[in-house]
Amino acid sequence: MEQTKNDYSCSRVPPGERCGLFKVTLIRIGATTALGQFLIGAMLGHSLTFYQALLATLLGSLILEFVSFGLGVAAAREGLSTSLLARWCGFGQIGSVLIGVPIAVSLLGWFGVQNAILAQGLDFAFAGQLGFAWSAALTGMSITLLVSFGFRALGWIAFLAVPLFFLVVGWIALDLIREYNPVELMFSVPNGEPMSIGFAATVVAGGCIAGAVAAADMGRYCQNGKHVFWMITSSILVGEFVVNIVAILIAHALGTADVLTAMTHTAGWLGLLALLLSAVKVNDLNLYSSSLAIASAVEGISGRRWGYKTITIALGTCGTGLSVLGILDGFQQFLMLLGVVFPPIAGVMLCDYYLLRTSRPILDHTRARNALPPSSSTPTIGWNAIAACLVGTVMGATLDCGIASLNSLLTSMGGYGLLCVGQRRLIRLRSVKKNT
Repeated sequence: MEQTKNDYSCSRVPPGERCGLFKVTLIRIGATTALGQFLIGAMLGHSLTFYQALLATLLGSLILEFVSFGLGVAAAREGLSTSLLARWCGFGQIGSVLIGVPIAVSLLGWFGVQNAILAQGLDFAFAGQLGFAWSAALTGMSITLLVSFGFRALGWIAFLAVPLFFLVVGWIALDLIREYNPVELMFSVPNGEPMSIGFAATVVAGGCIAGAVAAADMGRYCQNGKHVFWMITSSILVGEFVVNIVAILIAHALGTADVLTAMTHTAGWLGLLALLLSAVKVNDLNLYSSSLAIASAVEGISGRRWGYKTITIALGTCGTGLSVLGILDGFQQFLMLLGVVFPPIAGVMLCDYYLLRTSRPILDHTRARNALPPSSSTPTIGWNAIAACLVGTVMGATLDCGIASLNSLLTSMGGYGLLCVGQRRLIRLRSVKKNT
C-alpha cells in the first residue's frame, strides 16, 4: 500500500487504499493482545474472584464494543480518522482539536506505560547492566523510528508479534493446567486489595477506551461495516477474554499482579521475548493514532499540515520521557481517568452522526469526490458538544452507583441530544416570531 506524505492524516482514505479484513483485524488484535491488557487482567485477578473478574470484563467489553463499532462504521463509510470525524460530529473546526489533543495525550500515556514494561524486560534480559532509564530511552526511540514509516510498518510488526504472543499465552495456559488445578484457581480467594465490580468494569473499559474512541483510525481502512464488526468483535473476544482469563488465573496461581514475573516465571526466555515484541506491536499503534490526532489538531488550528514523520518523532520522544519519569507507578489511576474522560467524547459523536445526523448531507455530498467538506460547513467550536462532555465526565467521576464509564457515556449522549434539539426549537420559535 503506497503511503502519502501524511498517511491521510488530514484527508479521506481513498477506496483504493482500503485493506482486506485479515490485515486490519490482525493489527487490531495486536493492539488488544498487549502487555497492558495482560496487566489489567492480572490486576483484576489479584483483587477479585475469577467470576467477579469475568463479569467485570464482560461489562467493560460491552461498552468498548458499542463505542468501537459505532465509530468504526462511521469511519469506514467516511474514510476519516477520529479527529477529522469529530469536526463534523458536533465538535466543530477548533472543537475537534479538543478531541485530538486528549486522544494524543492519553495514547502517549499508554505509550509510556507499555514502554516502561518493555524497558523492564530489556533491563532484565541484560541483568540490570543497562539500567531502567537507558533501557526506556533505547526502546522508546527505536519504536518511534519504526512508526515513522507509517501504516505499512504496523502490519509487518503485527504479523510477526501476534502469533508469538499467542504461542506464549498458550504455553502459559498449558503450564497452568499442568501445575495447578484450574477449577481450584477459579474458586480461590484473591489476596490483593478488593475492588467493586463497577470500578473493575471501568478499569477494563478505561484500559481500551482511548483505542475505542480512536477506532476510526483503523476503521477508515476497512472496506465496509461488516469488516468493522468482525475486526472489533474478534479483537475484543481475543484481547479482553482470552488474555484476561489467562492473566486472572496466573494472578490467582502466583499471588501477584506483576506481569514481568508472571511471563518469565511461566515461559522463561520465550515469555520475555513475547513481552518485548507485544510491547512493540501495541506501542506502534499508540504512537500512530497519536500522530494522526496531533496532525489533525495542528491543521484545524493553523490550516498548516505538519509532516507525519516530524510529529511522530516529537511525540515518541515525549512518550519515552513519560516512561523514564515513572508513569507506570500511577497505572490504576490513569485507567480510571481514561474511563470517565473518553466515553463522553464517543457519546457526542455517536449521537450526532447516527441520531441527529447534523452533517451527514454534506459528508455524503463530498464523499463522492473523496474530499473534505468546507470548513464553513461546521461551526468553529461546538459548544453543545463541549458542555455535554464536561457534564458526562463529572457524572462519571462523581456518581457512586453503576459503572462510571457507562454513566459518563449515557449522560453525554442524552445531554448533547437535549441541548441540540432544544437549540433547534429555540431557533424555530425565533424565526416564527420574526415572520409574524
